[in-house]
Amino acid sequence: MCGIAGIISSDKRKINPKSLKLMGDLLHHRGPDDEGFLLLENVGFVHKRLSIIDLVTGHQPMSNRDGSLWIVYNGEIYNYVELRSGLISRGYKFTTHSDTEVIIHLYEEYGEKMLPKLNGMFAFTIYDKKRNRVFAARDYFGIKPYYYVFNKDEFIFASEIKAILGIRPSCKKENPEAIYDYINFQFCLGDKTFFKHVKKLLPGHYLVLENINRKPRLSVTKYWDLDFSNIDHSHDESYFADKLLALIKDSVRLQLRSDVPLGAHLSGGLDSSVVSCLASKNSNGRIKTFSGAFDDGRDYDETPYARKVSRYIKSKYFEIRPTAEDFKQSIARIIYMMDEPLAGPGVFPQFFVSKLASQNVKVVLGGQGGDEIFGGYARYLIAYLEQSIKESIFQGNEEVGDLISFESLLPNLHVLKNYKPLMQSFWSGGIFDSMDKRYFDLINRGKDARKVYSSNLLDNAKRYDIFGDYQELFNLPQTKSYINKMIHFDLKTLLPALLHVEDRTSMSFSLESRVPLLDNRIAEFVSSIPVGIKLKNGLNKYIFRKAVKGVIPKEIFFRKDKMGFPVPISEWFKKELNAFIRDVLLDNKAKRRGIYNIKGIEGLISKERKFDRQIWGLLCLELWFKQFIDQ
Repeated sequence: MCGIAGIISSDKRKINPKSLKLMGDLLHHRGPDDEGFLLLENVGFVHKRLSIIDLVTGHQPMSNRDGSLWIVYNGEIYNYVELRSGLISRGYKFTTHSDTEVIIHLYEEYGEKMLPKLNGMFAFTIYDKKRNRVFAARDYFGIKPYYYVFNKDEFIFASEIKAILGIRPSCKKENPEAIYDYINFQFCLGDKTFFKHVKKLLPGHYLVLENINRKPRLSVTKYWDLDFSNIDHSHDESYFADKLLALIKDSVRLQLRSDVPLGAHLSGGLDSSVVSCLASKNSNGRIKTFSGAFDDGRDYDETPYARKVSRYIKSKYFEIRPTAEDFKQSIARIIYMMDEPLAGPGVFPQFFVSKLASQNVKVVLGGQGGDEIFGGYARYLIAYLEQSIKESIFQGNEEVGDLISFESLLPNLHVLKNYKPLMQSFWSGGIFDSMDKRYFDLINRGKDARKVYSSNLLDNAKRYDIFGDYQELFNLPQTKSYINKMIHFDLKTLLPALLHVEDRTSMSFSLESRVPLLDNRIAEFVSSIPVGIKLKNGLNKYIFRKAVKGVIPKEIFFRKDKMGFPVPISEWFKKELNAFIRDVLLDNKAKRRGIYNIKGIEGLISKERKFDRQIWGLLCLELWFKQFIDQ
């Protein structure tokens, strides 16, 4: 795991070595073990290394034997051993045991077609000297980050935006469309970032920069996506469960490859418990597990379940309990490390659990991605309940054999008892509209935006067709299945936002985070399972539950009170945090910014006395302005 950055300029401009050094310094936390530079004519690379595999000879930037290819790479290729053997059989000679050299030779042999052969998380840039081009790629799900700025004379890339801003302060200009996305979703659609001139390479995409010496041309291509067009109706649920478990076991096995100690995040929920239990079975010694909670009541503490799993696998267990004071002292730092506003308050405890883990191990495994891959969100059931009634009346909108009937949903509707406000809002209007419109209404957080954001901001945003961008993405997969459309949309939007948090919280403390459930083989297989089996009777993660039933303790398997790492900010907002949040949102700079409805914010803070996602969004946005725009 590392930090990468670089500058590619036309022959009209020379690269300043001090710029590369500054970019590396700004990424030091991602790779404190080693540092490397490359400066060849109009190509400059910098690499900050966190040594995990091949601790001695894995130095980067790395070249092939004749120096015609150079790479900087961030990530882990878990099947590098098998790929290396295949390349050796084709005549390639290796001078290291690193996965980096495997990528170089794969590119030599297969070019862009190498990417589907990789099992892992990655973001890399290759300078192809003979072809006068640069080739860069990002992994299937967006586990590892890749940002870039391109104009007719220059291409700059980095693992984190701050490294780009450090050498190009002119890029510190806010992106109004990104802000509007954030108001509505608390993440950005497409390749935009909060900085107007900075883009992100999307998950499952690669880019090619050609003719770099004279008039560079940039193209971006999608190389991977989920395919819902070949649903397997020929097998039963036992077959799907058995094969799914085999894939999950193999993913964990591969992701335990490391030359340094490993541990696991353990919340006591289904996903992290499965990963921890399987990791423990495949480890030579006891693994270390890490959990977090709050001393603010049982609603904010899942550690009894985490401890049960720890005892079950005989792990060495570590626990941390952040406080309101910790929040006040750390939230500005967290925003700086993230580069952009965040999807939810879970980043705060995640930051502290990562800090705890980094003090004991160098690599940690987690359960991220399970809700998106296997359909774990309660809102899917809310949306599908409406769709099943609609289909029972009108028929013909869902895939044949994919519809979960209204009657079969009834036994599981009790899981929605804590979602009454959401259901009231969702069904207050627009019922039976098109699938894309209904899901937009379900996830849209910007319905009351005028209460806290200025008319000037929102009126200007009307020029941006946010629903059109959303609609195009929602309807992209070749399927009529509502569930599969929702899952696909969340995989392309919410999941990368959550992985953004996973990457930054871990790398803030030079900790490598691995996510075994996000193996492309698992996602591809699950996409072939009929919805009626994947979420049988509307039970979230049904096929996943069936697959892992014998892996985890019964107390965890039968849990019905999973929390999702809730943060007691509402409790703290009534006491310890009220003055702090008021100072952030109502200081003179915030008032002069022109994007807030100040009276609305004053009313929200003073009257409701309740912290919600709207206040969270305001807090993150204003702290981001203070960190990156106001400086």
